[in-house]
Amino acid sequence: MALQGLPALRTLDLSHNPLQSVAAGAFAGVPLLRTLQLNQALLAAPLEDQLALALRNLSLRRLELAGNALRALPTALLPTGLEELDLLCCSGPLALRRAILLRLRPEGLVCTGEEDGEPGQLETASYVFFGIVLALIGIVFLMVLYLNRRGIKRWLHNLREACRDQMEGYHYRYEQDADPRRASTIDTPGL
Repeated sequence: MALQGLPALRTLDLSHNPLQSVAAGAFAGVPLLRTLQLNQALLAAPLEDQLALALRNLSLRRLELAGNALRALPTALLPTGLEELDLLCCSGPLALRRAILLRLRPEGLVCTGEEDGEPGQLETASYVFFGIVLALIGIVFLMVLYLNRRGIKRWLHNLREACRDQMEGYHYRYEQDADPRRASTIDTPGL
């Protein structure tokens, strides 16, 4: 009865809400509901029969049930006029697109992680995204360097002068102690 005051509701997303049960009249107050998203929401228990009763009087166009590990898909669960049914976590195999739902068999719904012999598309996309992010970080770093070039130039000049002063001190000591004849003599008794 929570949706009774929303008669103009067209889209409802209950994804990622672990539902314990679905009442038979749960969606009775929303006759204009066209899209219902229940992705990863039916994890608490197998709720296929309860859901079928709750959806029986709706005219949904899209129903999303991805990630629910449904064991069966009762025909009564599919509302009349349903145009799109999403049962897969990601994009589905091309072989199942535009397939007639009532002709699908359980063995045809196995998710292999590959789409028509093209393994790793999702991984490739994530590596591309990672590369783009690294490129943006590099660009920001170069912009900071460019915008602070005078400060960096001053810092490098100061560092070079400090190194030069340090090296001159070593050079001076080397010049002073380089001649062995100028080495200090140790006074020895008896000489």
